[in-house]
Amino acid sequence: MPASWRAGMTVALALAVCAAAPCRAHGATSSQRPATGPLGGVNVIGLYSGVSPAVADRQIAAARKLHAKVVRAELRWSTLEPVRPNDVDAAALAFTDRLVGAAAAAGIRVIFTVDSTPCWASSAPASLLRNCVPRKSTPANAWPPTDPASYAAAVAYLAHRYGAKLAGIEIWNEPDQSNQVYFAGPNKAQRYAAILKAAYTSIKQADPSVRVLAGSLVGSNGLFLRALYARGIKGYYDGLSVHFYSLTLASVRAIHEVQLANGDSRPLWLDEFGWSSCFPAQRIQEEQACVTARIQAQNLADAIRSLSGTPWVAAAVVYHLQDTAHENFGLIAASGRRKPAFAALSQALLRPYARPHRVTLALLRRGAKIVAAGSGPVGDYMELEAFVGGVLRYRALFILNRFNRYTIPLPRVLGTRAIQVRVYQYWAGLAGAALAGI
Repeated sequence: MPASWRAGMTVALALAVCAAAPCRAHGATSSQRPATGPLGGVNVIGLYSGVSPAVADRQIAAARKLHAKVVRAELRWSTLEPVRPNDVDAAALAFTDRLVGAAAAAGIRVIFTVDSTPCWASSAPASLLRNCVPRKSTPANAWPPTDPASYAAAVAYLAHRYGAKLAGIEIWNEPDQSNQVYFAGPNKAQRYAAILKAAYTSIKQADPSVRVLAGSLVGSNGLFLRALYARGIKGYYDGLSVHFYSLTLASVRAIHEVQLANGDSRPLWLDEFGWSSCFPAQRIQEEQACVTARIQAQNLADAIRSLSGTPWVAAAVVYHLQDTAHENFGLIAASGRRKPAFAALSQALLRPYARPHRVTLALLRRGAKIVAAGSGPVGDYMELEAFVGGVLRYRALFILNRFNRYTIPLPRVLGTRAIQVRVYQYWAGLAGAALAGI
């Protein structure tokens, strides 16, 4: 999961008061509706040591009720080939066979995210390798393989075995994550690029139809992606996967702009995003602002429907199907009870082109001040523009609080009469603006 923007309160990021001359207006991003929406789906429990194949049946049954077209699951290479190369664990294979088979029967395809290096292949320093035990998770598993060809052989095996039943194979998990949990060690961009190139070549030799997903990026500023471009990754993937939890729509747009600037036309796969319904018990969980169960449901539906009008987004896969003891991102509680998010996502995947929540706006007099207050759909920056006598005099760029609401006091210099205010979300543009006057 990515690092967060701790957005618990409305924050004005940039503003301008134009008393002598009008401000210059600027446009917002708009999208052309594609012929079909992105592949919608949900993250499910993947391949871990000891996981029962029966779990796969329950997960796929739930995904089918959600109208999911894809499920994403982590497949730990260290569990698949724990002891030596080309020695696939029978229990691990029973689980992956069951998951892929049940999904195919339900008309669902699987994205496997393959990470976690086995002890025998890890490039971890000797101090970590001494404590690396097959079939147990240790810090040494986070280090990439010494030889990328060993990883390439494992993902090629999966491509050959499952072929068109896979939506794609995602090459590792979050290599740009700063916490070293998934991709540890130095020279990350260089080592990831080498793994990606080897994996792509082997997968396409095994089955050219299997999509290769690069990136698995958490950073939307493009720094790591530019470093990968510099190491020649273009041409070695069919889609770029991203995991954006904070300002999801803004982050998707930002990384797409980096792609365009570097001549990269491959579609984005947003295969991790979501909100934790941990409020009010907690304020922050996994570096993300906690929300209520109702807001979680609203956010997921609005995000899916916003993304459905975006031709360069190929998939939108929610994290996660079920809560754990430590996380509340699930659509189903740890007890098995369905949360409001389950029904909301099901309806959004069934009707992806329905309209997200609208921006609302009210102008309130509070003493000698005018305050703009309202709500909006989740996921992007908001802009407020204030006009006096038809001339743009003030602009504020801001983000919503955890409840998708905002309160913006207008500068006193604007006065308290004959003011018109417009508020809109960048993703939706001016067509979705709310207007009010006082």
